[in-house]
Amino acid sequence: MPSAHTASSDPLRAVRESVRTNSGLFIAHGVILVILGVAAVIWPQISSVAIDVFVGWLFLLSGVVALVMMFFAPDASGFFWALLTGALELFVGVMLIWHPTEGVVSLTLVLIALFITEGIFQMAAAIVYRSAFPDSWGWMLLSGIIDLVLAGLIIAGWPGSFSWALGLIVGVNLISSGIAIAMVANTTRKIAAAI
Repeated sequence: MPSAHTASSDPLRAVRESVRTNSGLFIAHGVILVILGVAAVIWPQISSVAIDVFVGWLFLLSGVVALVMMFFAPDASGFFWALLTGALELFVGVMLIWHPTEGVVSLTLVLIALFITEGIFQMAAAIVYRSAFPDSWGWMLLSGIIDLVLAGLIIAGWPGSFSWALGLIVGVNLISSGIAIAMVANTTRKIAAAI
């Protein structure tokens, strides 16, 4: 039986063991992501506005908290930078909530960049961890490819695609990520049961 030191010194084994130990949570996480993704794909325009408003509220609340915290630590180093950041978060939050259509356009561009980055990193992670998950690393690779293809399709259809693109991108991303997470967890659980 491997010691805790051996498991912690082998990152692939540690990742595989973590997924095996918590496979039920990973599968539940994947299923929830798929359900949310399907809802976003079915109603992409509503999802786009909902995402914009949600992100707007996150920025708004983050900005308020940052500004309030400045009153408790006015002499802290970096006060001006923290004040500027808090004010910017507050401003971005108000703008996203107040002007959701413009916010959808901006967020769509940001999410395209995010999904391109996520797709590249997911593909790289699939290749790096393929020995840890030999039967399911392809699902991670496929999820990364889907992210890149979606980003390319949205860019190709711009600007006519902005009204539904945000909801569609997030929906398909949630579906592909949910399937990848559930498949990796399920395969790891089966391998552990067979052993």
